Amino acid sequence: MQQGFHLTLTGQVQGVGYRAWFARLAQAKEVGGYVKNLNTGQVEAVIVGDFFVLQELLDQSLIGPPRAQVTHLDYYSCKTFDYRDFKIQA
Repeated sequence: MQQGFHLTLTGQVQGVGYRAWFARLAQAKEVGGYVKNLNTGQVEAVIVGDFFVLQELLDQSLIGPPRAQVTHLDYYSCKTFDYRDFKIQA
């Protein structure tokens, strides 16, 4: 069953390769959606896919790439928009 989540990640998540790392992970799991930097220094993502796959991605999002340090993750269920691919947004 398709599920969607909106994520906001806080911490050292910009300038450390977090978006590219997250996109590779999402693409490998065949998840749709996007990831982008926010002006607040946070990272935003929308992920759409199988519920159990999204749960794994949520868990892994707290780890991040080696130079990242995620201190907080806010997420909530959202509409399952028609995201077929996963993209990095500017």
